[in-house]
Amino acid sequence: MKILVTGGLGFIGSNFVRYMVEEVGMDVTEIVVVDALKYGSNKKNLEDLNYRFVKGDICDYDLMAELVKGADAIVNFAAETHVDRSISNPYAFIESNVIGTYTILEAIRKVNPEAKLVHVSTDEVYGDIEEGSFREDDVLRPSSPYSASKASADMFVLAYVRTYGLNAVITRCTNNYGWYQFPEKLIPKAIIRAKKDKKVPIYGTGKNIRDWIYVEDHCEAIDLVLKKGKKGEIYNISSEEEKNNLEVVNKILDIIGKKDLIEFVEDRPGHDIRYSLDSSKIRKLGWKPKHGFNEGLKETIDWYLKNEWWWKPLADEKVLHPTPWKLKWQ
Repeated sequence: MKILVTGGLGFIGSNFVRYMVEEVGMDVTEIVVVDALKYGSNKKNLEDLNYRFVKGDICDYDLMAELVKGADAIVNFAAETHVDRSISNPYAFIESNVIGTYTILEAIRKVNPEAKLVHVSTDEVYGDIEEGSFREDDVLRPSSPYSASKASADMFVLAYVRTYGLNAVITRCTNNYGWYQFPEKLIPKAIIRAKKDKKVPIYGTGKNIRDWIYVEDHCEAIDLVLKKGKKGEIYNISSEEEKNNLEVVNKILDIIGKKDLIEFVEDRPGHDIRYSLDSSKIRKLGWKPKHGFNEGLKETIDWYLKNEWWWKPLADEKVLHPTPWKLKWQ
């Protein structure tokens, strides 16, 4: 199988490429990674692996048509993903997440309609929920420019399945954590700031609840959907381990052995209270997470503490700013 991975040098994309090379192996004859090397991408994520890399933008139709032509499958991770930055600059998210997805769909439709597309989306398209868990057919109520752009991309994928018959599926996953996650995100930010004995910022009261999944478990789920997912279907992916942000940071500080470093900061505009997904559909395909939160968090902390060479060039004060959305948005 020849796989084209868009956004393959980002956090989840690079972990997926690594998973496919190290765990799947012989089933994959070639992996091509296309990445624009924008914010959040890093060639160091895969510098020890053998794969073909193409620097390029998914909005470039001619490039995508050429790359799609020889692929058996396309896994689309390419997206602007940082909510805070979507508040500062919504247009960049419309461009990458909506126009980029449309360009990929058009390339598949015109050049290689037999290829399978796995479009990697997010639980944030549903908005928040106080009780219960979202199912795949629930109404989408995105809260941020980021989640709105992802919801729009999802609609284009489903439209191309129905109108043009493309063999595409959508995955929607909860909050990922693990190796190679950009330092702006909560868990790596908390680890790095705690290591430096600096205050760890938490939005609002810290009571916002997320379901946390170890990135390798997410990658395994995507591989299963790539092999067994049915055309036009959506698959929620969750670990069913919900923690609020304050619990997560306190756990990190406890493992590292630091105290009194929490600092509550001004809340993010439109901050969702709770995300929760019902993942029974993909579990019926045979998937379930292998890593509990405590185990996965310890592995993640250990990796960051041992790999300062990777994150130190990225972890400047601008990235670790307590309220990044205020860098531009006023």
